[in-house]
Amino acid sequence: MKIELKKWEAADTRALAQICSETDRHFLSDRLPDPYSVTDAEHWISFIQKEEGRAGIFRAIIADGVIVGNISAELKSDVYRRDAEVGYLLSKQYNGQGIMTEALKLLCEEAFRQLDICRLTGLVYAPNIASRRVLKKNGFSLEGILKQAVTKNGETYDLCVYGKLKENSAQ
Repeated sequence: MKIELKKWEAADTRALAQICSETDRHFLSDRLPDPYSVTDAEHWISFIQKEEGRAGIFRAIIADGVIVGNISAELKSDVYRRDAEVGYLLSKQYNGQGIMTEALKLLCEEAFRQLDICRLTGLVYAPNIASRRVLKKNGFSLEGILKQAVTKNGETYDLCVYGKLKENSAQ
């Protein structure tokens, strides 16, 4: 399977809306609208097109020519400005195929090349074993666990903090 990343375009709004509607939301931020409409996708794509590079890198994940997910490295600010937080999601039917592992590899390479950062951070709910594996396979190290740090759907979870330094990006 050929995995690629591409910049989101206005023509991709329906694909983004479908992906965000189909993804498993159990371990995602509540800031992602539910349901996720075409209008939500239009607003998001318009925003990231204006903020590309200044706010981070935002990409569609392509598997064999089909948009199957979303991935980003979102820059932090203030004293954290040399750090970017990775985030990603995939349509459910593509889970478990190694797509996200390859997509994150490509994103890390691009982020370290294009952004003025020295690290990438991944924040993952402790029971999200699949996402934790994706980070580990891409050379991220578990740096700590924030006890009972996130609440989602009435459940409170520990939050695992993963980091990858630019100097270690060849891993």
